[in-house]
Amino acid sequence: MRAVPTPLRAISIGVLLLATLPARAGLFDDDEARKAILDLRAKVAQGEQSRSELAATIKQLSDQVQTLQRSLLDLNNQNEQLRGDLARMRGQEEQMLRDLAEVQRKQKDIAQGVDERMRKLEPQAVTLDGKEFNVDPDEKRSYDEAMATLRAAEFDRAAPQLVSFLKRYPSSGYADSARYWLGNAQYGLRQYKDAIVTFRAFVTAAPDHVRAPEALLALANCQAELKDIKSARKTLEELIRQYPKSEAAQAGRERLVALK
Repeated sequence: MRAVPTPLRAISIGVLLLATLPARAGLFDDDEARKAILDLRAKVAQGEQSRSELAATIKQLSDQVQTLQRSLLDLNNQNEQLRGDLARMRGQEEQMLRDLAEVQRKQKDIAQGVDERMRKLEPQAVTLDGKEFNVDPDEKRSYDEAMATLRAAEFDRAAPQLVSFLKRYPSSGYADSARYWLGNAQYGLRQYKDAIVTFRAFVTAAPDHVRAPEALLALANCQAELKDIKSARKTLEELIRQYPKSEAAQAGRERLVALK
């Protein structure tokens, strides 16, 4: 049979167990703590490494962002420069278009001026007193100026102008009409003798002229003013004989009766 432990032995064993148990527990706790500390250190080290890597990554990203910002700034500056260049080019193009338009306008003005000068130098077709003929621009202008003076009843100026015209353009298509109106200007100045010579030269040179009957009537009036009744009657008879159906002939008949 197994012997039953005595109370004293049991107490000794219990004390021994009590003495040994805390020591084992303390040993276990130290190992765990060290392991935990090592694990913690490893994690801390790993965390520090991760933070270092993260910081490096952040710095790298920050550098990339800054580089990108600089690139964007440079690109924006380039865009602004391009806009400025385009604006200047548009301005230059608009100026060139304005200059071109001005050149074209001047060319048109020059061409028109040349055409006008050429037209002034070219003969012009004129119809006067039932006759059509060509005259030079200066010739037409001289005749028109003389006639404008005559219509203003400035006979003292019109007569010299018409005389000058006939000397300058003796073969002009205006010559017959100019001679007729010269006689009228001289009549207006009461230069009856000069007027008689002028009217006679007109009728002799242009007997078929539409104003020939009027010229003979005016000639007769000049003769009557000079009290040359005989010559006046003779001229009126010539008028009635050569141009019987003209209005001047009708007036001549009445004038002839008055001179009897």
